[in-house]
Amino acid sequence: MNSVKDILEHVPGEARVTTIALGGFSLLLFIFFLGRFSSFFKSNHSPNLPRVPEVAGRLPLIGNLLQLKEKKPYKTFTKWAEQYGPIYSIQAGASTLIVLNTTEVAKEAMVTRYSSISSRKLSNALMILTSNKCLVAMSDYNDFHKRAKRHILANVLGANAQKQHRCHREAMMDNMLKQLSEHVKTSPNQAVNFRDIFAPELFGLALKLAVGDVVNALYVEELGRTLTKEEMYKILVLDLMEGAIEVDWRDFFPYLKWIPNKSMEDKIRGIDFRRKAVMRALIKEQKKRIASGMGVNCYIDYLLSSSEINELAEDQILMLLWEPIVETSDTTLVTSEWAIYELAKDKNRQERLCEELRNVCGQEMVTDDQLSKLPYLGAVFHETLRKHSPVPIVPLRYAHEDTQLGGYHIPAGSEIAINIYGCNMEKERWEDPYEWKPERFLEGGFDSGDLYKTMAFGAGKRACSGSLQASLIACVAIGRFVQEFEWELVGGEEDNVDTMGLTTHKRYPLLAKIKPRN
Repeated sequence: MNSVKDILEHVPGEARVTTIALGGFSLLLFIFFLGRFSSFFKSNHSPNLPRVPEVAGRLPLIGNLLQLKEKKPYKTFTKWAEQYGPIYSIQAGASTLIVLNTTEVAKEAMVTRYSSISSRKLSNALMILTSNKCLVAMSDYNDFHKRAKRHILANVLGANAQKQHRCHREAMMDNMLKQLSEHVKTSPNQAVNFRDIFAPELFGLALKLAVGDVVNALYVEELGRTLTKEEMYKILVLDLMEGAIEVDWRDFFPYLKWIPNKSMEDKIRGIDFRRKAVMRALIKEQKKRIASGMGVNCYIDYLLSSSEINELAEDQILMLLWEPIVETSDTTLVTSEWAIYELAKDKNRQERLCEELRNVCGQEMVTDDQLSKLPYLGAVFHETLRKHSPVPIVPLRYAHEDTQLGGYHIPAGSEIAINIYGCNMEKERWEDPYEWKPERFLEGGFDSGDLYKTMAFGAGKRACSGSLQASLIACVAIGRFVQEFEWELVGGEEDNVDTMGLTTHKRYPLLAKIKPRN
């Protein structure tokens, strides 16, 4: 989250004061106090919603933004929950944001009160990058969402789809193990870069699921050149993830949206243009394949053969095809990398997992079929999701009608932030929440097949569609890596826990020494 200095430096020097003062200060001030008066009036019907006080004497229209300047808002929200309770409000510029920090109140919002707060409130950057909410994960709960979710479950993410695409996951696992073995042979004393091996293979799997082929080179007419697989990965995944967390100060001051923020807009539109150019080139190539009679069991073949395809705009088809590429390539990498980090740091737990794998699988490599018999492997997966949830704060929602949450009145128009990280660090629910303890998931009749033991996959109608695929990829990968190799962190890596921006992505790739097991 940007500081006031960062926010204002985008406005030309001489115009900083006059533009705001002449253009919108009076209107903003009026609406600001009108909103507070309205909230006060409505609070007479229910207990007052706790409110985090702003920093005294520091630009009151900025609200609590200055207190979030460390760029890890989910951690600050969690600290505030200990003082102000599981639900409270903050002033985020001209908007009032209601923050939910425990599983109970989060599930109330996601399930019980869902009909009142099912709409998304996206940032300026996300509105552009999602082509106005043309993604299952980012759309409002409407006919498009239901149709798109049905398509992606049928061919990519559902249980039957996982069975059909199992061969692709197996090939990916084999490729990664071969690369790790080759590293041991050629550079036995050097640390392996986990991300250098896992990320390209995961992206290759994503392409296989989406367009039926691991595309190693692609001519993109709109860019005027041929791209390598690595360049496509950067354009379709890395650049988009960076753009998605881009902060535009106008998100917090909608009444001043007429003030230009050209550098930010140019960056986001450039990312969007390159992404769409690559996706159009991919679609063009696959249409040629389909026209030649070469059908493949992949998402684009499924979409183009659907009777509903003519009802979708070009941008909607493009986004539907891009969504499984970016989601398969990203969040599963985050979980797998943190799991291996935690196991490499804790030799006893790593050996306990290895022993379980040896007892169940013998000399065979772990597969999907054996996961239900490996409770400790499941516990490692779920505990990693709990501590390092790939999406610490879900995209904002807003209440489109008056409702109740946690016993408080929530007026229509309120913005709702669900702090998944805070839910998973709730001290009343999790003993020693900041410690990584897989054993906690072996207690209390835990079912390893329950993917919603934590809040990492959400809840209700908007629960993560990719939870099954993520668990299959991550659990099998973690299991095979530990079956084949002993993992040990290199010097200094244990403290290398910084994350990227608003996410829980490791800022720097995991570096570990590996040694083949007997």
